[in-house]
Amino acid sequence: MAPPRSKRPPRARPAARAASAPWSARFAEPVSVLVKRFTASVAFDRRLAQVDIEASLAHARMLAACRVIPRQDLADIERGMADIRAEIAAGSFAWSLEAEDVHTNIERRLIALVGEAGKRLHTARSRNDQVATDVRLWLRAEIDEVDARLAALQDALLGQAERHAALVMPGFTHLQVAQPVTFGHHLMAYHEMLERDRARFAGCRTRVNRLPLGAAALAGTTFPIDRERVARELGFDGVCANSIDAVSDRDFAIEFCAHAALAMMHLSRLAEELVLWMSPRYGFVRLPDRFCTGSSIMPQKKNPDVPELVRGKSARVTGSLVALLTLMKAQPLAYNKDNQEDKEPLFDAADTLKDSLAVFAELVAGLEPVPEAMRAAALEGFATATDLADYLVRKGVPFRDAHAIVARAVREAEGVGCDLSGLPLAVLKRFSPAIGDDVFDSLSLEGSVAARDHVGGTAPRRVKAAVARARARRGKP
Repeated sequence: MAPPRSKRPPRARPAARAASAPWSARFAEPVSVLVKRFTASVAFDRRLAQVDIEASLAHARMLAACRVIPRQDLADIERGMADIRAEIAAGSFAWSLEAEDVHTNIERRLIALVGEAGKRLHTARSRNDQVATDVRLWLRAEIDEVDARLAALQDALLGQAERHAALVMPGFTHLQVAQPVTFGHHLMAYHEMLERDRARFAGCRTRVNRLPLGAAALAGTTFPIDRERVARELGFDGVCANSIDAVSDRDFAIEFCAHAALAMMHLSRLAEELVLWMSPRYGFVRLPDRFCTGSSIMPQKKNPDVPELVRGKSARVTGSLVALLTLMKAQPLAYNKDNQEDKEPLFDAADTLKDSLAVFAELVAGLEPVPEAMRAAALEGFATATDLADYLVRKGVPFRDAHAIVARAVREAEGVGCDLSGLPLAVLKRFSPAIGDDVFDSLSLEGSVAARDHVGGTAPRRVKAAVARARARRGKP
């Protein structure tokens, strides 16, 4: 007699899993708790909730206009989404790890509120094109906020540059005193950097502002949809032209992080100078107390923590850029789960840049330069040596000969412990008979900066003109 055949364990019914995920009818056993925690993104992507609702409503209106869903379903969806918005705003929305991400959390709540109509919302779309749309909507608003904060920092720089257009300080190369410049001219260099940052973000915004929705999972949809209608309602400039690219493209996020890394690098350079300038060895500026901290052991300390932190946070944004580049470098088309990892670096880059810009705008506006320290430093390094060479060239001496003459004069001044302007005329004449008693006009710090009177030069009137041009470009007095 043949042994009895063992019974196979019963298969889990599809309904047992349907409550936990929109795709669960395909599987015979529930997802492990560990996998749920590992794959869930709702802890960080819930910040997309408002744009997810906005995009879903535009999608629903289009479906109704194209007669894919009934008008009554649209009315129910709009009513349910209004309730969800109110719950999220009030902090009473129950976010669930079981629902995995922001999209499914909202969809499940919508179904609970309005029933069958909520189940029809996902017609003609996928979470692939849905999340790509949400991130673009969110990032577009972030770019606008970044631009406003860049402009605010520029305003602070312009105010300081105008006030201190004639304040002489040493200009440096290799951290050695090079030539006299004005504090206003120095600060305007950072204004120019930020202007380039703004132009880069503006260009990035045009590439962000394309609608992926309608691409569905990767191939488009069989329903008669109107993507252009959705694009118009959501304020997009147009639609993504290829459905595969629409769901798999993260260039826009990488580009944003690249521009953010550049902007943070500019802030880091300014931060480094502020740290140096505030140190007793320089003493060029005083930072407002509200931007500094003390020491737990040394009562005399006033530490430039804010500039130091901005300098350090630039590394975070550079790290976000590298993370996104690495994330995308080996992905085949089209969408892959890897792309869940795009959001945290992108979110962090945007947050860090905005916070750094905001704190620096206030800090720069409160800076107090120390004119006597700047002047003393400018007099220490023979900053007007090039002016003496230029003076000799104007007298007919070839520049290379003039260079050698001034070098010998510098050695003389260094030996006696004075600036070039402190050498007697008779001593200067020993180095070249072309030197006359008008030489001292060229050797003064004020004469040096005033002589650089051309567009882009450090002459005080040119600094004020640069400030005026910058304000005119932005329509400000």
